Amino acid sequence: MDEIKQVIIIRTDLKMSAGKKCAQACHASISSSNRVRKTDTKLWKDWINSGQKKVVLKIQSLEQLEEIFGKLKRNNIICAIINDAGLTQLEPGTTTALGIGPNLSNKIDKITGTLKLL
Repeated sequence: MDEIKQVIIIRTDLKMSAGKKCAQACHASISSSNRVRKTDTKLWKDWINSGQKKVVLKIQSLEQLEEIFGKLKRNNIICAIINDAGLTQLEPGTTTALGIGPNLSNKIDKITGTLKLL
């Protein structure tokens, strides 16, 4: 079976605390995973049963995140943009993270392969 993973991208230009970054990553993971579960149950189950591999990457700006989001959409890769509720550190609606997949690793890597680990 081909490797399946989920990728989470966190904006580093927002200067979120470590805890805030973790919370946003969790929102991105669950939101994107739920979308895949509803549209491609077999892929989702294969990911669940293979250890739920996740990779967390960083990005420097909203513009870069939106560029990645556009490429994902054009390649029909399920993803979820996370906008903060604004209850703690950020203004309401601030885009903080992007959850990608789970999907085949080689498909995701074609779009996110140049990003650095968080």
